[in-house]
Amino acid sequence: MTDARDLALPSGYTDLLRALKNRVRAARTEAIRTVNTQLIDLYWSIGKTILERQEVEQWGSGVIGRLAEDLRAEFPEMKGLSRRNLFYMRGFAAAWSESIVQQPVAQLPWGHITVLLDKAGTPEQRSWYAAAAVEYGWSRNVLLNMMMNKTMERTGAAPSNFVQQLVAQDSELAQQVAKDPYNFEFLGLTGEIAERDLENALTSRITETLRELGPGFSFVGRQVHFDVDGDDFYVDLLFSHIEQSRYVVIELKTGKFQPEHAGKLNFYVALVDDVLRRDHHNETIGILICGSKNDRSVRYSLGRSTSPMAVAAYTYDKLPAAEQKVLPDEGHIVAALEWAEPDTQADADRGGV
Repeated sequence: MTDARDLALPSGYTDLLRALKNRVRAARTEAIRTVNTQLIDLYWSIGKTILERQEVEQWGSGVIGRLAEDLRAEFPEMKGLSRRNLFYMRGFAAAWSESIVQQPVAQLPWGHITVLLDKAGTPEQRSWYAAAAVEYGWSRNVLLNMMMNKTMERTGAAPSNFVQQLVAQDSELAQQVAKDPYNFEFLGLTGEIAERDLENALTSRITETLRELGPGFSFVGRQVHFDVDGDDFYVDLLFSHIEQSRYVVIELKTGKFQPEHAGKLNFYVALVDDVLRRDHHNETIGILICGSKNDRSVRYSLGRSTSPMAVAAYTYDKLPAAEQKVLPDEGHIVAALEWAEPDTQADADRGGV
């Protein structure tokens, strides 16, 4: 008996098979997304109903517990109808009081939403992190990491001269590239280190470095050499920002910012802009990342610089848990040092999808 695989295949069969495989994968992905959206909408509607009944009938927590028991008895195959989850649904409806159908949060798995409810303190934070998680495809752990490191608060916070050196829309985009401070805790470094050691550590952990820099960055090289009529110059780190189609020069200083640092970065940005930039590129920008800075000194230094630049601080020390507890809740120190491991048992209780 002849195996179907032995038959002569028509020309174009390989392309047809590839196209059909892609179609099946796309349909499966869309089906999963649709199921998730329906589940999230169900959870929101349950939470909305509980909120409305509590307002009218003054329900206590005991009623919600009984409701969870009865729902689980009716739908034993559903994992997300626990008492704990019903309280999350109530919080979900309270946090997003309007219909969620057209909002980014409707596209997130339930585990992501519980992180937003647990860790985001304001509606602005919830909306920003939900939109970012959808846009960049963050996993639950990455979302938690971004929130505990206060990525929203640090994004676009570095003092710069972008407004003076770039056109309005371009300056707004460039500003979003420059965080302050940068959190290099993933390097596992402590104490005083040399600039070259910091550079080595960042490039050896380039995946984590790119994640901390933010979406859109692509690594070009370190100690990038330029020959200017026989004079040698080396850029510490050179990146390309794919979404903004521009080069980003990063200079590292482990000490406190000094005005002469801005002059050197100004030179490097002009050099990269002249040598590497092409017609399709937007203007090159520079970011000086230093151990500490006086923002007033930074603004004076950047005020007369001709290249678009920003200056940010960095941190990499992780304090012991006992010491973290005595720190204030606000400020860049907490943003850089605070961390929480994901609660895997809570995931099971919440019925994440």
